[in-house]
Amino acid sequence: MSIIHNYPNISITQLVYILAVARHQHFGDAAKACGVTQPTLSMQIQKLEDILDIIVFDRSKKPVMVTQIGREIIDQANIIVRETQRIGDIINQTQGNIRGDFHLGVIPTVAPYLLPRFLTNFAQSYPDVRLFVSEQQTDTIVHLLDNGELDAGLLATPLAHQGITERPLFYEPFVLYTSPKHPLYKKSTIRETDLHHKDIWLLAEGHCLRTQVLNLCERRLDQSKDRHVHFDSGSLETLMRLIENGPGYTLIPHLAAQQIKDTTRKRMLKPFAGSPPTREISLVFNRAFLKKATIEALHNIISSSIPDVLKEKPEHTNQIVRIHPQG
Repeated sequence: MSIIHNYPNISITQLVYILAVARHQHFGDAAKACGVTQPTLSMQIQKLEDILDIIVFDRSKKPVMVTQIGREIIDQANIIVRETQRIGDIINQTQGNIRGDFHLGVIPTVAPYLLPRFLTNFAQSYPDVRLFVSEQQTDTIVHLLDNGELDAGLLATPLAHQGITERPLFYEPFVLYTSPKHPLYKKSTIRETDLHHKDIWLLAEGHCLRTQVLNLCERRLDQSKDRHVHFDSGSLETLMRLIENGPGYTLIPHLAAQQIKDTTRKRMLKPFAGSPPTREISLVFNRAFLKKATIEALHNIISSSIPDVLKEKPEHTNQIVRIHPQG
């Protein structure tokens, strides 16, 4: 198949190959991902470079580096390949087919607790779909959705991002997870007014759960300048393990709390009295998205894996802790 009026000898296959090398930064790994031999892939990329009379990759570097002009070619190739693939999406959409590749991004505080609930069921129900799942932070998922590199994301909403459609799946209350050495451990339930900035342990910068916890504290408590965070972690499980052996506490979502089976650790869980602060988890995708049948199937499978009690939207919308401060 020829493309680009001025370069009729360039093929979609060659563009796919350079995208693979740019992604893997290794010719061998790229060839394996494309299902071809390395000599075949290298030969096609060399032909592309000869046609354009440029060097796309600096092969003297390890890992392989993209040249400055090569980066511009790859950016354009990404658009061309993505738009070409949309032809198949249009046909599948028209015929109501659920098949093809589907790339899903999931935030780290959702992935380990939600994915095991639905992945096997989805794979068995829709064997013609190749589902690629990656853990990414919220900003990265939104960026990849904008660029068409992800088909959908599972993350906390609302995002208030133009061009992104949000389909809420469930509303997950927060639970306090406190060290036995902290005074809150003696309480059977807690209130938001029991929280103090200096005692909270948080995930590292960039995690939306960190932002939600801080927003919860900032909207409820005295705006004290004396905020002291003891530790930044990229893993909720690591944070919980540290709290078990030290002072302080954190807030964890309901599904994470449900994973705790050990009696000693379960005693460290303290529910909120009354209406608990809650996060909204949604399936999000670009408004121009074409794989609507797959989205609908994914939404239904995930929804069926969630306890009914989590599907009820809180009566008071201010229970939903936002990623972005309200102003």
